[in-house]
Amino acid sequence: MLVNKLQVIEDKFMDLEQRISDPEVIARQQEWQKLTRQHSQLSETVETFRTYKKVLQGLEEAMEVLEDKTLDEEFRAMAQEELKELKLQKEELEEKLQILLLPKDPNDDKNVIIEIRGGAGGDEAALFAGDLFRMYTKYAEGQGWRCEVIDANEPELGGFKEVVFSIDGVNAYSKMKFESGVHRVQRVPTTETQGRVHTSTVTVAVLPEMEDVDIEINEKDLKIDTYRASGAGGQHINKTESAVRITHLPTGIVVACQDQRSQLQNREKAMRVLRAKLQDEADQAAIASQAADRKSQVGTGDRSERIRTYNFPQGRVTDHRINLTLYKLDAILNGDLEEVIQALNAADQAAKMQEANANV
Repeated sequence: MLVNKLQVIEDKFMDLEQRISDPEVIARQQEWQKLTRQHSQLSETVETFRTYKKVLQGLEEAMEVLEDKTLDEEFRAMAQEELKELKLQKEELEEKLQILLLPKDPNDDKNVIIEIRGGAGGDEAALFAGDLFRMYTKYAEGQGWRCEVIDANEPELGGFKEVVFSIDGVNAYSKMKFESGVHRVQRVPTTETQGRVHTSTVTVAVLPEMEDVDIEINEKDLKIDTYRASGAGGQHINKTESAVRITHLPTGIVVACQDQRSQLQNREKAMRVLRAKLQDEADQAAIASQAADRKSQVGTGDRSERIRTYNFPQGRVTDHRINLTLYKLDAILNGDLEEVIQALNAADQAAKMQEANANV
């Protein structure tokens, strides 16, 4: 029963509340932070449940008034109106609670590492990779998140052949995770003299950032090379070998960082990317084995899936996974992504609800 399930969650929430107030637990900072995160994750569910219990109590009281024939008609008519309103509130709260009870993605509250790579289309793909980088950093800025470039390959004409950057902020992965996939752009390139519309593609990968404790890496499995960092056009921007390239020998994964002046800082940032990539490889293997079960969900997590088209002549953005079309291309590329992100999250929740109901 819904109430019994929620009561267990409220009891756990109250237990966590006591534990995070205990001076002995506070002294153990790592444990305290873990418990605080758990408490925070349950807070919305518990607050909604407490409101739901008040509504149930209100319904019971209104029914008692209606059943009491000794009360005057005006008073009972007021109770009837209140009953209607409370029944609507009950339905809305039950729907919200069902969503809150859906299994949570354990990575939702993590920071993210995003890779943007130019695909088909050469210079035009690189320019559009730059547009997407600006779109995501603008969106992050609006969310109050912090962005940091880890590695970038900038061609002379502008944009990026590849750019890797991190976004640190509350629930960053929960909002950004559906951006993984192939983004297609249709527009007239600046180099096109005939005015013909060209189609280019850019691949985006959104990886949840892992902590040291999440992914264990054996130093013996790493090949570390250092080299001089360089900027656009190959001009050296650092006279010492501060750039770092790390190869994970068992998987062949290669990561690099040249953004920082110090070799140590570049190594630390490259290791952040490596941890995320190793976890992503494990996740992709799991997704492949569960592919049949995931058909109803938003996207498959497959990097080769074409997810969105940005059509410049029509000023249109279409997300193919949920058949969403918005005629606000300029605003979206300027970071106004919230409507798209909310629609993707809503579609994912609906798919999970359908799956949960089918398994009942």
